[in-house]
Amino acid sequence: MIVDIYQKDLLRLAARATGAGRLEAADGSARVDNPLCGDRVTVDVRLDDGRIASVGHDVKACVLCQASAAILGQHAPGKTAADIAGLIAAIEAMLQQGAAAPGGDWQGFAAFDPVRPFKSRHECVLLPVRALAGAIADGAAPS
Repeated sequence: MIVDIYQKDLLRLAARATGAGRLEAADGSARVDNPLCGDRVTVDVRLDDGRIASVGHDVKACVLCQASAAILGQHAPGKTAADIAGLIAAIEAMLQQGAAAPGGDWQGFAAFDPVRPFKSRHECVLLPVRALAGAIADGAAPS
C-alpha cells in the first residue's frame, strides 16, 4: 500500500532535483533530521533584502523529501520567511486536515495528496520546508 504514494508526478519531481547541491557563501543553513526514518535534509539560502535569492539542498532521504525539496528549489526564490511559514501551515492542513493543496507557485505540493493517509510520511514532505525555514532564520540572525 505504501507504494501507492510514489506516483509518477512525485518521481518526476524528485528526478528533476531542482536546486540540488550546497550553496557556496550561503547566508544561512539548516539541517533537519527525521529520527523515525533516518531522512536528513540540509538547506542553504542566500538572502537579499529579506527574500530568498537562491536556495540549495542536500537531501539524503526518500523520494517524498527529494520531491518536496525540488519544489522549493524551483519556487522558493523571491519568497520571504512569512511565505515559507505560510507554506508549512498549508501543507500541514492539506496532509492532516484534508484541506486543499497550496496554490500558486506551491501547487506542485498537490502531488503529495496520496500521502494523506500515511501520517508517518507527513514529516517526509515537510522536512525540506522546515529546513528552509531554519536556513532563513539562520541567515537573518545577527552575526
